[in-house]
Amino acid sequence: MKKLLVVISLVLSGYVGYSQEFGVRFGEVLGNNVALDMVFRSGDFNRIHADLSFGNDVGLEVLWDLVYRPLGGEAFNWYLGVGPSMLFSDPFLFGISGEVGLEYRFASIPIAVGADWRPTLFLVEETEFETGGFGFNIRFVFGGGGGDMQ
Repeated sequence: MKKLLVVISLVLSGYVGYSQEFGVRFGEVLGNNVALDMVFRSGDFNRIHADLSFGNDVGLEVLWDLVYRPLGGEAFNWYLGVGPSMLFSDPFLFGISGEVGLEYRFASIPIAVGADWRPTLFLVEETEFETGGFGFNIRFVFGGGGGDMQ
């Protein structure tokens, strides 16, 4: 188990340099309270949203935000996503998480703040549906701030 965690940490740390946004997420994250929060653009209106959480155990979520549209201007956005979630604990948990959130990207500084909800259906080792997962995130936007998605 420790070798797997080291490999995952090394792979994710390599991707931090390629992320377009990098920050932290506070709140319920797979039983933990804080996570490294990364965003990788995959198109004009979609992205990969990855979290590596720490606390009692280590968790990993990789969500593809399917809809990412501006609301009332370019700086305020909402998004929906889905993807796999893993909690490296005893027992190991694997499931599918959904995501719905709101985000504000400041025009004058390269910062994005947001709030989201991530319910999770765990399928492996135990089968259960967790409806928690409320969180707040703040990320630095590489390549400049502003409300544009590019």
